Amino acid sequence: QVQLVESGGGFVQAGGSLRLSCAASGRVLRINSMGWYRQAPGKQRELVASISRLGITEYAEPVKGRFTISQDNNTAYLQMNSLEPEDTGVYYCRVFTGAIYWGQGTQVTVSS
Repeated sequence: QVQLVESGGGFVQAGGSLRLSCAASGRVLRINSMGWYRQAPGKQRELVASISRLGITEYAEPVKGRFTISQDNNTAYLQMNSLEPEDTGVYYCRVFTGAIYWGQGTQVTVSS
């Protein structure tokens, strides 16, 4: 089992920045990748960014050049710059160990 605790969401004006954190505990030695997904109102959950245990990163096209995912030990970070209203949603941390674990979600609201 892996437990995830997210933090860092909030309210920000367009052009601003936020940093999300996801701290993993439990069977962390089995983590293959960590990632962030988001779900906007009325839409499906979608990948924002992910990082493998080898440090390989992947980004959704809309966030490339604005968001940066990183990992330090068992904590994943998502630095979000130049935020846009379209970035509004609930952001979920996801960990893959062979099984998938989700965090509880953190709200990000970007006003225009």
